Amino acid sequence: MLLITVTLFVTFSVSLNGFIGANNILALLRNVAVLGILGLGMLIVVLGRGIDLSMVAIMAISVAWTIQLVGEGTPLGLALAMGYGFALAMSCISGTLVAYAEIPAIFATLAMGTFVYGFGRAHLITGTDVVYLPASFGWASQIGQGQLWGIPIPIILAVCLAFVVFLFLRFSKHGWNTYNIGDNTPAARVTGIPVRPTMVMQYMMSGTAAYLAGLITATAVQSMNTRIVNSNMIYDVILIVVLGGVSLSGGRGNVRNVIVGTLLIGVLVNGMTIMDIQYTIQNVIKSLILLLAIISDSIINPRDEQTGQQGDI
Repeated sequence: MLLITVTLFVTFSVSLNGFIGANNILALLRNVAVLGILGLGMLIVVLGRGIDLSMVAIMAISVAWTIQLVGEGTPLGLALAMGYGFALAMSCISGTLVAYAEIPAIFATLAMGTFVYGFGRAHLITGTDVVYLPASFGWASQIGQGQLWGIPIPIILAVCLAFVVFLFLRFSKHGWNTYNIGDNTPAARVTGIPVRPTMVMQYMMSGTAAYLAGLITATAVQSMNTRIVNSNMIYDVILIVVLGGVSLSGGRGNVRNVIVGTLLIGVLVNGMTIMDIQYTIQNVIKSLILLLAIISDSIINPRDEQTGQQGDI
């Protein structure tokens, strides 16, 4: 995948005017920063033989509610804490359904995503699809638009989160437990690893990534459109993870895979945009790539009985 990414980058640099420009490269990285952050959250869940289809719903509703709270006069710090708390609570419920109720992850998180969107629209965000950023959002409005040393803050946040996730997976006990659970869940349970609490923690970390990605998205465009839940964004996140080489069977993959997948999709989408390829055609191309990636993953990492019991796709 890294070789394909480099080849695609070189090809577009030679054949497309303006692709290699510094401004376009920064724009490319900035545009995929949100997908990269969501991909890091999805990585942790997939490594434990799960999947989180509720990420985009949690991202949209929790951040939209935060913005609405600030607009109604709630102090910024309290609003951020309440929005983040909502994201954590919904992710915790998803993890509990998967770990303790043993509902297949694909169904549990799909249902939770629908619930979060419906509950948020009915009780938290009422009367509008789009919630606009108020002037009182203060310093937090720079999360998506600000720069540090000439580098957009979303890129810096994505790099920092990638480093944190790398340290977590490589050096922490819970990170190693995640790999062990994904590789062989019954054996992990026999060796004394707290499988169920670890699985819940994985989904809560996914919710944390979703909230951060939502803040970047909202502050970049000064609004949060809750209809993003109905978009193809969650499939782009899965595409990044699978295309980068993370096994849907669990236990195989790392941060490097997500970075490669994110860059590949970023280069591909940026090149197609410069070539003025229609958005619907771009979605068809990405869908075909996702299908081929899943087929390849099935061949390289065959499903087993444990994977089926975990509800992996």
